[in-house]
Amino acid sequence: MSARTSEALQGGTRAIPSIPWALASLCLSMLLSSLGTSSANVALPTLAKTFGASFQEVQWVVVAYLVAITSSIVSFGRLGDLLGRQRLLRAGLLVFSTASLVSAVAPSLWVVIIARAIQGLGAAIMMALTFAFVSEIVPKVRTGSAMGLLGATSAVGTALGPSLGGVLIHWFGWRAIFLINVPLGLAAFALVCTHLPAHARKGDDAIGFDNKGTALLGLTLIAYALAMTSGRGHFGMRSLVLLIAALIALALFIVTEKKAAAPLLRLTLFRDATLNASLFANLLVSTVAMTNLVVGPFYLALGMQLDAGTVGMVMSAGPSVSALAGIPAGRVVDRFGTHRTTLAGLFGIAVGDILLALTPKTFGIPGYVLPMVVATASYALFQAANNTAVMQNVDPRERGVMSGTLSLSRNLGLTTGACFMGAVFAFAAGKSDVTTAGSDAVSAGMRGAYSLAAALMISALLAVALTHARGLRREVTKVHHP
Repeated sequence: MSARTSEALQGGTRAIPSIPWALASLCLSMLLSSLGTSSANVALPTLAKTFGASFQEVQWVVVAYLVAITSSIVSFGRLGDLLGRQRLLRAGLLVFSTASLVSAVAPSLWVVIIARAIQGLGAAIMMALTFAFVSEIVPKVRTGSAMGLLGATSAVGTALGPSLGGVLIHWFGWRAIFLINVPLGLAAFALVCTHLPAHARKGDDAIGFDNKGTALLGLTLIAYALAMTSGRGHFGMRSLVLLIAALIALALFIVTEKKAAAPLLRLTLFRDATLNASLFANLLVSTVAMTNLVVGPFYLALGMQLDAGTVGMVMSAGPSVSALAGIPAGRVVDRFGTHRTTLAGLFGIAVGDILLALTPKTFGIPGYVLPMVVATASYALFQAANNTAVMQNVDPRERGVMSGTLSLSRNLGLTTGACFMGAVFAFAAGKSDVTTAGSDAVSAGMRGAYSLAAALMISALLAVALTHARGLRREVTKVHHP
């Protein structure tokens, strides 16, 4: 066994035969969860036609998956810490693959929706544990590169999903977009069994799962996710009631965790201002990332009057750049450290968003694509740096729950962005239904949305920079006044 592999283990019960193959198993798991999110969207019109369903009904194919992930990802991270991450990841892949098969053969829309919710639980396990494994299988000096690779894989899944889904539906029908997950899931399962370290469960950890806290956090996140998604971009009375329910459940969760002997999530973790700033920045960046998906298609189609094929090609530029930039971004993190590269990533996203807000429509496709390239390349840099900063110093016993919390902050940002940035876009356009807005109104909405996106990125940049500066001052004070 190589010295590099020995260093990566840090407490595992057996050697890792190959770090590249171990990373391949994590990347395939990440790819599957990303494909599960992006590929199903293109099937919604076909599902509506096949089952004679309304849009409000078929949208649950996507919503059920996202809500299942959001509500369970932290709990599965904690469960991985207790029961063993390899064991739980194997189970997650089997759940994901089985639910995909059920979706593919489903006789009715509601069977598809239920299977998609179960598929989301499997995806939550995969997303919660992939980042946690990096610190176990990769030497610390190469953590940034590994995080960049996982980020690139996620971007590939996001970019590939719509086009792959469209091709599969065209040639084989809608069932193929679910059926393709089965062999890929089984391949990932085999790689995980062979190349990831298995850890023995500790006897005193077996009683450490917080059932009450898990239920309350799940209720909080389900209510919040539904509040952000059920209104289709409009925050109405139903969304308000759900948001109030989420706040009540959150308050009960905090009270419960303070009293719990073995809490699901140690609240003392959040006394670390640097960690809080990283999670806050991750949430804001993910909120802003949804601007591209919510605003982009409308601006290109209605503001710039592009046809559907051209819109698809232009929209694929961002995820493609993010995928290509992921691995180089990780290497930059390893070379220059997490703090400077986190700030550089946030600055780059802000610059890209400012350019998108200011560039006139007359600049055409290049005027949209070039700022998008700046923003998405910077997004890849931020993700590699921020994920590394959060995970590299975590107690090995809490890697799963922290990985889940990191993924949760991203998912909360995405669900918030889908509602919030869509509402800002409509408000700035002066139309509650943007599909009926004229070209100039849509362009005004786009400028308003990206102006706010830039302001959010500047806020994240200041939060990270000021928190780091305060931390340095405290360290200097400790040195001079021990």
